Amino acid sequence: MPYSVTLPSGSKQAALVESTQADGKTFEQLRQECLQKGKLFEDPDFPAVDDSLFYSQRVPVNFEWKRPGEICKDPKFITGGATRTDICQGQLGDCWLLAAIASLTLHEDTLKRVVPHDQGFDRGYAGIFHFKFWQHNKWLDVVVDDRLPCVRNNLVFVHSADQTEFWSALLEKAYAKLNGSYESLKGGSTMEAMEDFTGGVGEMYETKNPPSNLFLILKKAVERGSMLGCSIDITSSAESEAQTTTGLVKGHAYSITGVEEVNYRGAKVQLIRVRNPWGQVEWNGPWSDNSREWNTIDSSEKTRLLHNSLDDGEFWMEFGDFKANYDKIEICNLTADSLSDDVRKKWEVNLFEGNWIRGSTAGGCRNYIDTFWTNPQFKLRLDHPDDGDKLCSVIVALMQKNRRRLRKEGLDLETIGFAIYEAPDDQDHQGKDFFRYNASKARSRTYVNMREVSERFRMPPGNYLLVPTTFQPHHEADFLIRIFSENKAGAMYVHTNTHQCYIRQIDKAISARELQHVLNNVLSRRKEVKFDGLTLNTCHSIINLMDVDNTGMLEFEEFKVFWDKLKKWIMLFLSYDTDRSGRMSSYELRSALNAAGMQLNNKLLQLLGLRFADENFDIDFDDYLTCIVRLENMFRTL
Repeated sequence: MPYSVTLPSGSKQAALVESTQADGKTFEQLRQECLQKGKLFEDPDFPAVDDSLFYSQRVPVNFEWKRPGEICKDPKFITGGATRTDICQGQLGDCWLLAAIASLTLHEDTLKRVVPHDQGFDRGYAGIFHFKFWQHNKWLDVVVDDRLPCVRNNLVFVHSADQTEFWSALLEKAYAKLNGSYESLKGGSTMEAMEDFTGGVGEMYETKNPPSNLFLILKKAVERGSMLGCSIDITSSAESEAQTTTGLVKGHAYSITGVEEVNYRGAKVQLIRVRNPWGQVEWNGPWSDNSREWNTIDSSEKTRLLHNSLDDGEFWMEFGDFKANYDKIEICNLTADSLSDDVRKKWEVNLFEGNWIRGSTAGGCRNYIDTFWTNPQFKLRLDHPDDGDKLCSVIVALMQKNRRRLRKEGLDLETIGFAIYEAPDDQDHQGKDFFRYNASKARSRTYVNMREVSERFRMPPGNYLLVPTTFQPHHEADFLIRIFSENKAGAMYVHTNTHQCYIRQIDKAISARELQHVLNNVLSRRKEVKFDGLTLNTCHSIINLMDVDNTGMLEFEEFKVFWDKLKKWIMLFLSYDTDRSGRMSSYELRSALNAAGMQLNNKLLQLLGLRFADENFDIDFDDYLTCIVRLENMFRTL
């Protein structure tokens, strides 16, 4: 069920930090426990086993998990400050992450938030470290032990050029834990990691079709602390990470670390500094480290810009060469308005969380007019133009949630986008005819299989209807929408006349029988599951699970928490219903329950199979839901 939060960017509410450990303990609680027991921490949530490395293949070599003290004599967390040269890529296709980490080192305050400096290998060392990441409007504190995958005593993945320094390797491990495994980090957008490090909002530019002031945009971005990345497109998988004759690498994520103008032979030349996260392989054209152009500029300028000419992966290019060779630029604004106005202001932010559900709210893009109207719809009211302007600046950012973690369950990124329409004055969910006869006023430039699609618009005041969608209908995912506006804007979710109506009607406490009526009406509409109806006993079990105030009834807030659980259980069921029969094999129940965090022994699994499976060893959705609710109740009482 979509719900909204309105808050100014940077407010305290957005900065709260939550622990991610299954037992709810904080980093400091766990560290103190280990120090008191005289034992080094071993993370039960991300153990040193093959499943933490790969989910789709066997481990190709014999990995050993070693602590830094077993790799070198005198390990350090950070040596001489965290710098771009501390990040060298290992045997994992996560250059997108490394490029973001390199940008992170340029921003000391942001770095200290993501990589807390209250930890190390000296006093207070207990084999435990923690890092903070932004996820879906929450800051999460991710704890890891310091056992790192090695081959022949060398780190396999990210490592520092200084073999005694380990902050970057441990940061990568924490990010792998957040996303389910190291393999889950293969392939991605630098913007994704940039946003997870900052909670900022991203924008993308194409160098072959740039705005006229692109150099100024980049210069302001660097000056104001934004994080920047760039890449070269590939036309086939064979070109991935192929090196060009000029020393650049296709399909590879770089970070932008500087933008400058210099006097060269009586004229101003625009330069841009780029870094390859490999820590080597550089541009060899004009303005490269040892090129002759540096010999003709002022010596102090040369010293300031070209600190050394080592093959460290960082190099300068003339801006025209940069645009000719690179294709995409990604910018993560630490404050959303930092590129459009010299006066720093806090943007107003409206936030919605929702979902596309097959057979209900997963209507696909405008190409599928018969189902497009069933997508979630959001009303946006712009009353106040930007200061000194007649138009309103708006950034719309649509993000799909948890898809990288769901890869191991066979669910990858959906292709997503959105459209904005001029809305009628009524508050109703618009039907098919509205979209058939009304063209969109704005939309995402393209549908793309990225975690987030964002666009900046300038629109006249008025009422608008925002429709986020997957490209094809019947594709399920959870999403987050952030709407940034310079001045306060009204925004609301427009309720549908399908199952959302039942949820909206729950504005008071309901009994088990009323809950049975609501859920049976909602779930019977889902064509992709075999559903015969929930029993009254199951609904009593649901109330027992969610009734925190012991009233014997389900309050609206309790129902919202249950609804979030139900969405996850539905997604889990569908991910294991591989043949789309609407049933789950009892043999797959073990994997589904493990994915839900329920570790059961063989005897219990056998009893569940006997209780809930039919003669063909299949489980209908209503039996599956009954099973998982009763198990939740059991685990709660342990």
